[in-house]
Amino acid sequence: MTASSMPQPNAASQLPHDLGEAVLGVDTHKDVHVAAVVSVVGVLLGSQEFPASEAGYQQLSSWARSLGQVVRAGVEGTGSYGAALTRHLQGEGVTVIEVNRPDRQMRRSRGKSDATDAHAAAMAVLSGRATAIPKAGDGQVEQMRIYKVAKDSAVKSRTQAINQLKMLLVNAEPWLRASLTGLTNVTLVARCAELRPEDHSGTVAASMHTLRLLAHRIQYLNGEVRDLERCITDAIKAVAPDLLEEFGVGADSAAILLIAAGDNPGRLRDEASFAALCGVSPVEASSGKSRRRRLNRGGDRQANAALFRVILTRLRCDERTRDYVVRRTADGLSKREIMRCLKRYLARTLFRIIRPAISVHSAPVRQHGDHEPGSDRQGPQALDHPLESRPERLRHHLRRPSDPDHPLIKQDRDTPLTGHTHTWWSEKLAKNVARDIATNEHLQQAGWHVIRIWEHEEPSEAATRIVNEVMRHGRAGGA
Repeated sequence: MTASSMPQPNAASQLPHDLGEAVLGVDTHKDVHVAAVVSVVGVLLGSQEFPASEAGYQQLSSWARSLGQVVRAGVEGTGSYGAALTRHLQGEGVTVIEVNRPDRQMRRSRGKSDATDAHAAAMAVLSGRATAIPKAGDGQVEQMRIYKVAKDSAVKSRTQAINQLKMLLVNAEPWLRASLTGLTNVTLVARCAELRPEDHSGTVAASMHTLRLLAHRIQYLNGEVRDLERCITDAIKAVAPDLLEEFGVGADSAAILLIAAGDNPGRLRDEASFAALCGVSPVEASSGKSRRRRLNRGGDRQANAALFRVILTRLRCDERTRDYVVRRTADGLSKREIMRCLKRYLARTLFRIIRPAISVHSAPVRQHGDHEPGSDRQGPQALDHPLESRPERLRHHLRRPSDPDHPLIKQDRDTPLTGHTHTWWSEKLAKNVARDIATNEHLQQAGWHVIRIWEHEEPSEAATRIVNEVMRHGRAGGA
């Protein structure tokens, strides 16, 4: 298709040869993408539409670079219509930022067009309003999401077929209905699959023929669901097997939570970001003398529902969770507030399993000098793969292991999902220290020089310390 350019006050022909930095914004659609480029001072340099194809992506990239040095791009729909374009731009070294649709009030005041939306996407990145890093969509979690889509569709179709089968039995002949009454779903489907409509005629034959077709459909969908469940379980075991060891976490809930985190969980700053993503972060609802927090109605509602199902299981079967509910009820909290607290604790616990697991198993291997868009891991001074988790609890124990009134140590006693006290953590810390000392001695005896890097250290600072230590050790050895 022929791309038509909108007239702009600052055309590309008027730009200087020494192009400065520019920001790209894209409003994505099924067949075409509309792009806009703005300068670092917010001047619109150009707007144009391109076909949503491989050739169109290349044309869009070349056109944008002809207007400026594009290092950042705001793209709408990075998980749908803009997914392929996002991968293309990231492959060219452009940092892609996920942009939500423009504000409704702005749309009402300024009107709505694709070019306006593309311009708004670029301005959202330039102003700093848009900061979200899109999901990678190229690892094992994305494979899990694909399996989950097919499984959910199969389960929905199976439920619909079962309901239709039972509805037909309501209007069936009394003798046929009586022969199929009081059976379990499995037995009912098996009996209907064995019906012989050719031995009858009229509406009886039509009913039996339809019942047999529905039964065969249900049996086929049962096999499809089992196959997809196996694929999802295998994918979870390959990425985060420890997640299935958590009490009450099944394959379906684990898959939903992993999909919510994505293949690049580094885009989530900490466990609080994951809690907000799942819609379990507390929202202030204080007014006057009242000080309280309410439920979060936003976030990924499927992930929120998965956490809710896990909590329900623990309320039925886990004694520690039931004790926590009794204690918090005595403190005056409502049932909704207690559920919010439980889901928040659970999100913290599971995120400490999900983030490092995905980082190890699903993150693509980067070449020397490559870095993840939007991150600080770049250049030879950065560590190739810093640890993703930050165990705040252990770090505070290192600072004040003997103070039982330390706020985070008191929080350990109040955490219903771990059940570990200050004494437990102190003993665990002592064992870890002894293990580290033994490991150091073993490596030193083998001729190694040991340098320990802690999880909370910045990659650049850790890398600098390694370089300095190696240089000092080399000079001491006469190198």
